[in-house]
Amino acid sequence: MKKLIALAAIAAFAAAANAAEQAEQEKSVKDEGAQSTIWPSVFAIYEWPDSPDVVGVRVTIPFSTVQEGITGVDVGLWGRCRDFEGLQASIFRNDVKDSFGGAQVGIYNSVNRGDLCCVQFGGFNEAQSFRGVQFGLINVTGDGCGFQFGLINRAETLYGLQVGLINVIRDAEVPVLPVFNVGF
Repeated sequence: MKKLIALAAIAAFAAAANAAEQAEQEKSVKDEGAQSTIWPSVFAIYEWPDSPDVVGVRVTIPFSTVQEGITGVDVGLWGRCRDFEGLQASIFRNDVKDSFGGAQVGIYNSVNRGDLCCVQFGGFNEAQSFRGVQFGLINVTGDGCGFQFGLINRAETLYGLQVGLINVIRDAEVPVLPVFNVGF
């Protein structure tokens, strides 16, 4: 256990020491145009400029890396990426800018397009487009198909069921109901 803690401390120190270098590399990679290759890794601590994708496990401690796509598991404090398939479990925030399929667990979960089968479990869950299940204190979706369970549930359009204290489906016949609301 002591070795694991020491390894984590060394990795965190190295990542923090390379933060300025990473920002410079990120700028040069954006200017030059990065190759779209896949890094078949098991562990990603910081951004590898020639490999914007991760297949395997990414650990985002102390900060998130800048991979475009992740397939596998993403764990840490704050996870962010463009496309994701798998399990994203970050303590503070999970943020997927484009397409998502899988599960998110954290305090704040956000997805632009959750068109694949999705599960969000956290304090605040939001998705622009969503197919799946949201479990949280507050659940928000633009266009949804599935189930929302929380204290406050809100959807612009929803084909599914909401269970909670306040349930809002803006385009439903009865847009606000306590306990449950159904959209079809």
